Amino acid sequence: MRTRVGYAGGTLKNPTYHNLGDHSESIQIDFDPTKLTYERLLDKFWHAHNPCRAEYSRQYRSAIFYHNDEQKKLALETMHREEATRGKIATAIVPATEFYLAEDYHQKYAIRCSSELSAEFNAMYPKLNDFVNSTAAARVNGYLNGSGSRAQFEAEAPELGLSTKAVEILRRRMRE
Repeated sequence: MRTRVGYAGGTLKNPTYHNLGDHSESIQIDFDPTKLTYERLLDKFWHAHNPCRAEYSRQYRSAIFYHNDEQKKLALETMHREEATRGKIATAIVPATEFYLAEDYHQKYAIRCSSELSAEFNAMYPKLNDFVNSTAAARVNGYLNGSGSRAQFEAEAPELGLSTKAVEILRRRMRE
């Protein structure tokens, strides 16, 4: 439903991009478990990167931050399943700590890189907090980054609140 980028897993209060302390760059995902299960989310995580690569910095480490025992159990089960086919997994599975939002310019970065779409979203969400927490912005940002199929986009495009011009821009970008 929503995504936000930020910093997690460390002890420094109020980290920033230039003063990260012991935090890792992270993404916070709010999801509807009736539409997307936690296990399916984990499957996407495991296949979106190479979880076998050793940590070369805490800032960019691969980690799953779980919020309860059930999430921990599923994270470990899926990790063991991945290890059976991929080898040793380097991803940390650790309890969630406080999540700190990254600076404004990091939020919905793909939208911000498109002047036309950025202007459209600025008009739709004049308050930054509304933009950052927008489901439509999260979905569009995902499509711009190559997540989701053309069929998924076409099915949900009418629900995103976008102008005809913005929909055409997204269609063009997805073809590219």
